[in-house]
Amino acid sequence: MAASPKTNVDNGALQLPLEVMRRLAISDTGFIFDPVTGQSFTTNASGLAIIRLCCTEQNARCIAEILTAEFDVTLSECEREVVEFASVIRRLGT
Repeated sequence: MAASPKTNVDNGALQLPLEVMRRLAISDTGFIFDPVTGQSFTTNASGLAIIRLCCTEQNARCIAEILTAEFDVTLSECEREVVEFASVIRRLGT
C-alpha cells in the first residue's frame, strides 16, 4: 500500500500546523472559523469529530480507529477521509 503524500510515510502524522489548530473557533454545529485569515467553513458531524480529534491527535490511523467505533465506515475509508480533511486544515494556514 503506497503512503499518501499528505502524511508522513513513517508514522502517519498529519503534520497539521498547531498554531492554526489552536486558533480555530469550532462550534458544536460544525461552523469553523479562523480569526486570523477570516476563512470559515462548515462541516458535518463526522468532519466535526475529525477536527476535534486533530486538536489532540496527529496520527491519521489513530484518529480513524477512534472514528470507526463511532461511525459506520471502514478503517481504510476513514483514514483517507481524515487525511483529506487534514489537507483542508493545512490550507487554512497558508
